[in-house]
Amino acid sequence: MHNEDDIKFDNVEEFSESFDKKLINNMFIKSINGYHFVNTSPVNETIWESINELIFKKSNIEVLSTSNGSHLSGMDINSSIGKISNKSSKYSKNQTHFDISSYRLTTVCSEKNCGDVNEIVKEINDRKNFDLYSFLIRDENIENKITYNWLLIPSKFYLLDPASYEWSPLIGKKGKGKNVQIGWQTNEINGCKMKITFSMSSQLWLHIKNTEEIKKFVVSSCTVRTDQVICDYITLYDRRDSL
Repeated sequence: MHNEDDIKFDNVEEFSESFDKKLINNMFIKSINGYHFVNTSPVNETIWESINELIFKKSNIEVLSTSNGSHLSGMDINSSIGKISNKSSKYSKNQTHFDISSYRLTTVCSEKNCGDVNEIVKEINDRKNFDLYSFLIRDENIENKITYNWLLIPSKFYLLDPASYEWSPLIGKKGKGKNVQIGWQTNEINGCKMKITFSMSSQLWLHIKNTEEIKKFVVSSCTVRTDQVICDYITLYDRRDSL
């Protein structure tokens, strides 16, 4: 079993010894393609949790428990390589960056009570009851094709740590929020930043620039066609006895 204090790596190569990289890459490609044999829509966050669980099991990584699609924040999969939080997102044009939605923070900041930066940062990190983010990021910029990149990044990685940033009030520029604090924002570090907007249930957003530093955490990638569905749920049901 892993020890939380041991999770200090800076790229995939530093922790890939905890699993068979070739096998997990193969299972990722098979599972994503298998999903698109039936579905044209992209893999979203809830589906990604189920697929990620399947990949782990088929890669001889023990799955101890899962959240089963629960919308509660925090850990989604508890496995032998660590506790996992599953997130999905879409690349911007030309894959320059992607945005990740995280916790709703109404308990520590809102329109009625803007809150204290130190308390907000503490609340964010206190909710990290997991070791690794499992990001599935897709690029849909080519018609009928989706490219998926799977990243495993330590939850304590400095670009994902709110304590790494300088926080300042986010001031509205128009409407009833003009010249009024409407949330919180950070400075940029290597193109990455964070933001909280009160009107969006004080949800934390992570803006992550797709730098070479971030790409080092890519575990696997694949490109699938979305116009070549070969089966449907009714056909699968009718074939159940032959499977």
